[in-house]
Amino acid sequence: MTDRARQGETIAAQAWLLIRGMRTLYLRVRQSSENALAIARHFDGHDKVAAVLYPGLASHPGHDIAARQMDGGFGGVLSLLVAGGRAAAIRAAARAEIFLPATSLGGVESLVEHRATIERPEGATPENLLRLSVGIEDADELIADLEQMLDGAP
Repeated sequence: MTDRARQGETIAAQAWLLIRGMRTLYLRVRQSSENALAIARHFDGHDKVAAVLYPGLASHPGHDIAARQMDGGFGGVLSLLVAGGRAAAIRAAARAEIFLPATSLGGVESLVEHRATIERPEGATPENLLRLSVGIEDADELIADLEQMLDGAP
């Protein structure tokens, strides 16, 4: 029997980064979910937000199912329908200071995107939708950033 069969493959030296990331995944997902819920609650009923789309809110149509299926939080992705339409949503996204303008999910940093701009013109995404992938930064700082973003989007 060869050493490879007994001991396994030799993996890249950077594999420790994967192991380190796996060890902290639970903590990062939990913090991201807590931050997303705090943001959703803060902006639910906000005068510059037409709607908050997040299964952690009792008002969300999928809340009951999500509460049964999602153990440990409702995830770190939510959407805001910005009052004022497409132009207001684009202006808000452009004013981000903490949220980074990017299309991705699940990182430690918070991201914002005007989803309709990314999709093809005949896409079904509402023109005023901002998708947020919420990271692990301080929730109050993220809320403050979103507040100042919306202040520039009358």
